[in-house]
Amino acid sequence: MFEFRLHATQGAARAGTLTLPHGEVETPAFMPVGTHGVVRGLSPGDVLRTGAQIILGNTYHLHLRPGEDVVRQMGGLHRFTTWPRPMLTDSGGFQVFSLAGLRRIGEDGVEFQSHVDGSYRTLTPERAVEIQCALGADIAMVFDHVVPGQAPHDLACEGMERTLRWLDRCKRRHEVLADGRQTLWPIVQGGTHDDLRLRSLEGTLERGPWTGVAIGGLSVGEPKPVMHRVLETLGPVLPRETPRYLMGVGFPADLLEGIARGVDLFDCVAATRNGRHGTAWLPAGRVNVRGAALKGSTEPLDPECDCETCTTYPRGYLRHLFVVEDMLGLRLVSLHNVRFLVRLGEQARCHILSGTFDGWSREWLRRHYARDT
Repeated sequence: MFEFRLHATQGAARAGTLTLPHGEVETPAFMPVGTHGVVRGLSPGDVLRTGAQIILGNTYHLHLRPGEDVVRQMGGLHRFTTWPRPMLTDSGGFQVFSLAGLRRIGEDGVEFQSHVDGSYRTLTPERAVEIQCALGADIAMVFDHVVPGQAPHDLACEGMERTLRWLDRCKRRHEVLADGRQTLWPIVQGGTHDDLRLRSLEGTLERGPWTGVAIGGLSVGEPKPVMHRVLETLGPVLPRETPRYLMGVGFPADLLEGIARGVDLFDCVAATRNGRHGTAWLPAGRVNVRGAALKGSTEPLDPECDCETCTTYPRGYLRHLFVVEDMLGLRLVSLHNVRFLVRLGEQARCHILSGTFDGWSREWLRRHYARDT
């Protein structure tokens, strides 16, 4: 049930198929984020119609509300959410390490104060695995030590080495609990330091084999060229036949830049977050749906897009929805942004399979960067 087939490459870009218990995922692919078990503002039917093949749930948030026992009693995350296709749960590491002033880090794990009710809780590698096994997604992630963006070498080294030690503990616990319908993926850490990234990958692969490998700790404030350099450093030494997941990255240009450097899977909350604030993504950059320039416009939001929003509603109506603060506007622009990223992955795959990715992606990025204001 956990297989990856690589069909074609062009340069470092790859087109493959990931087989999971709840279906296949054609890569490269964008994964919408359902932090609380819902892609914000969209129904599972909405998300299915965007063409999304896999979505995420968040261990930290689902542990706090409604609790993993509730989800398990209701039949697991798929039945709880009614999402029929593959799912991935992150370990909660990024969330608990983001609680500055509300958490205490130790070798055993992280003690943190809930942002919901103020209660104190402890998340250990073993506990993170136990929660994810109860949730029942196709892919569970290891509990990792996430360091701040552009962390100095010593701090990044501490986080990287602890992540490897926690990897051992996650793997042992998952081997006991997993029922064969869930796989565990490790996370490569090391900040922006190439030597640490390579050491992290080496230590991770020694503890394998793995059905997938994630790259964490990027897109957290470092300059884009630095992120690109890290991906270029890891690309040639990552296992060719293993899917590669770049965590928390999902702006349009970042998607294509990552695909060009060998990444297969992406996720990010930005599609729906931007949509709720009235920012729509287009091939030629962004458009502010609230802007006065859209008043009375009968043009589609994006003439190149095939989503419900762009094939049904004119720009002037979308602007009106935001002006009167109707929730339909938030849904429609979020829907477009998710479809935009899913479709971008689909287009990249087609061009990789046809051998035209390099020229197409360069032209797409040139147009996007030139008009993205």
